[in-house]
Amino acid sequence: MSPENRSPMPLLYRRHSSGEIMNNLASVSSSLLPAFGTIVGGDSPPLRKYVIAPYDRRYRWWQAFLVVLVIYSAWSSPFELAFKKVSTGSLLYVDLAVDFFFVADIVLTFFVAYLDKSTYLLVDDHQKIATRYVTHMMFPMDVASTLPFQAIYRLFTGKLHRGQVFGFLNLLRLWRLRRVSELFSRLEKDTRFSYFGTRTLKLICVTLFAVHSAACFYYWIATHHKPSDDTWIGSIIHDFENRSIWLGYTYSMYWSIVTLTTVGYGDLHAVNTGEKVFNIFYMLFNIGLTSYLIGNMTNLIVHGAVRTFVMRDSINMILRYASKNRLPEGLKEQMLAHMQLKFKTAELQQEEVLDDLPKAIRSSISQHLFRKTVEKTYLFKGISDDLSRQLVTDLKAEYFPPKVEIILQNEIPTDFYIVVSGAMEVLTHKNGMDQFLIKLGPMDMFGEIGVLFNIPQPFTVRSKKLSQVVRISHHRFKQLVEPLDDDGKTIMNNFTQYLKDLKKEVQDEMPFLAELLLDLNIGQARPVNESENHEASNYNREDREGTPTSVLSNTFPLRVVIHGHHPHEETTDGKSAGKLVHLPDSIQDLLNLAEKKFGKRGTTVHMADASQVEDLNALRENDHLFIS
Repeated sequence: MSPENRSPMPLLYRRHSSGEIMNNLASVSSSLLPAFGTIVGGDSPPLRKYVIAPYDRRYRWWQAFLVVLVIYSAWSSPFELAFKKVSTGSLLYVDLAVDFFFVADIVLTFFVAYLDKSTYLLVDDHQKIATRYVTHMMFPMDVASTLPFQAIYRLFTGKLHRGQVFGFLNLLRLWRLRRVSELFSRLEKDTRFSYFGTRTLKLICVTLFAVHSAACFYYWIATHHKPSDDTWIGSIIHDFENRSIWLGYTYSMYWSIVTLTTVGYGDLHAVNTGEKVFNIFYMLFNIGLTSYLIGNMTNLIVHGAVRTFVMRDSINMILRYASKNRLPEGLKEQMLAHMQLKFKTAELQQEEVLDDLPKAIRSSISQHLFRKTVEKTYLFKGISDDLSRQLVTDLKAEYFPPKVEIILQNEIPTDFYIVVSGAMEVLTHKNGMDQFLIKLGPMDMFGEIGVLFNIPQPFTVRSKKLSQVVRISHHRFKQLVEPLDDDGKTIMNNFTQYLKDLKKEVQDEMPFLAELLLDLNIGQARPVNESENHEASNYNREDREGTPTSVLSNTFPLRVVIHGHHPHEETTDGKSAGKLVHLPDSIQDLLNLAEKKFGKRGTTVHMADASQVEDLNALRENDHLFIS
């Protein structure tokens, strides 16, 4: 990087306190962005000597001070045009003091680094800074708006000039208003200030400037019409030019405000042709200004109520849907409660905001919110930090209102859940009635039985009160756990122990549990020879690609359906449906398992097409095996 080019970002991080970092970031303009490929870090060289960074705090305060002076210039320039006495009297020295500060700013600008739009790097070379400023339109306009023409004329001639030319030259000071526009643009992006308040203040300033300028120009027209009695103010106040300045200014502001608000009392009205022409253009301008003000205020007010409108529309759609389809009242209440809770918790979830954040930041947020919850659940006790971190990153948080069914009995398992707060009821459906089994609280899990065994969910789970849960997809869970043998075994040991410790009434509702536990114990007890199974596992992965497998295929063996007869034999004893079992390590173990299931000893294993099985590694999930 050349010495005159500096990345704009390092200086933003020179202070490390959280408050100052927020202040720095809040004041960063959207244009101060490093180019792609730019190395940003604390080791970047500082700016050259006597060069000021445009985002330096002291320079920002200087700019804010100049904005105050700009407000004075915006008021005084039209005022001095209309009331020329003050331009050579009391306000002359105030104008000279204000112009002095803007002369100082012109000099200071020659030392302020600028952002190269092509590279997005700060340029701190003095010659380049000066060349850019002088050749830009800003320099001659800054000079013209700063020169005290009245004082210069008096210096060279020794006399005060009371003509109108200096009044119009003073209007060049309105060029400084661009600083106010830049300030409001920066404040609207600054999250430390209310956008509504900033925008409202901007609209008020625009309105006051328009009213003030119109009042001054209208008074100026009256002072230059002869006879003076044939004017809007002369017809009411005779010899108004020799009356108090503030009397004329008050009448002018009154007329301007009445005209802007379209009240039109008629007490002050145009008399001569010039005034009528000015009134025409002013009222046309007021139409545009009023439209601008009303449009902006409407947008600000409606913006705050958009979410309310969306919620009401969604609720009305639900009511119409439930009415057309004649849904039960209880189901309709669940739908309404869920929709209302969705909008109430939108600020807590903020999915749109999180989706726009980098993955590392989303992961850090999840770690902060849910890491302890995951580590305290029974299923994940003792797992590695790497797996715990990955699991937490993929969690999705949800809220459920009371009496909402989260899992239905016999539905296909897609996710399992961890209760963060609230309470759940585990129910079973018997004889057309829901029977209560157990209650779940924070750190408890549900849905994992169906996911890990890859069977329909055995129970219905319903929220008992307002509850927050986190869920993870069983597909993502499988992807995370499959490569980790030790963690997979830890999870299955925890799961097995949990099933054994379940209350008897819960176990009784799962008649398949004893058989699944038996197969699970067989799978966990088998010896593992990594060197022998490595090649087979690679083969299995390629051979079974695209075929659904169990959730923890490296911990669970494959599941197959076994039959106690030859595939070409017709059976009438009801055993042709087969039995779902986990595939043992060897054919001999498979024959022993079949003998236990069917009560007779087989010698060979065939596929459905009568081909003989010689290598169990060639089998796939849910294959049908025939033992004869």
